[in-house]
Amino acid sequence: MSGEKDLKILLKSMRPEHKSGDYVFCKVEKLENLNLDEIDMIFREEEAVTLILKKEIADRLNLEYSVVMCWITLSVHSSLEAVGLTAAFSKALSDHEISCNVVAAFYHDHIFVNKKDMTKAMGILNSFSN
Repeated sequence: MSGEKDLKILLKSMRPEHKSGDYVFCKVEKLENLNLDEIDMIFREEEAVTLILKKEIADRLNLEYSVVMCWITLSVHSSLEAVGLTAAFSKALSDHEISCNVVAAFYHDHIFVNKKDMTKAMGILNSFSN
């Protein structure tokens, strides 16, 4: 199954879900000596490897981070070729002064927002289905 491409259907059925916990973005030079089962997402950039993981794990590993975030998953299976979904929800969040960091994976889009903005962000995202 390749996922939904129709923007109207995606927006109406995106069903945002808040994943419990506090999450942080950290950087490391190498993945050695890390338990990869404790890391939710990994992205390799030229400058470093970015980790997305629970705050308590980052604290235990003495990893630096700048902001504590909440994780919201859009439960609709969006196609990697869908056009406009990220633009639509990021614009709506931006209109309310909410920064978002987005990871589009194979099945779902994952949105990270500042912990203080989670309730407001969920309301904005849920408004698309009304």
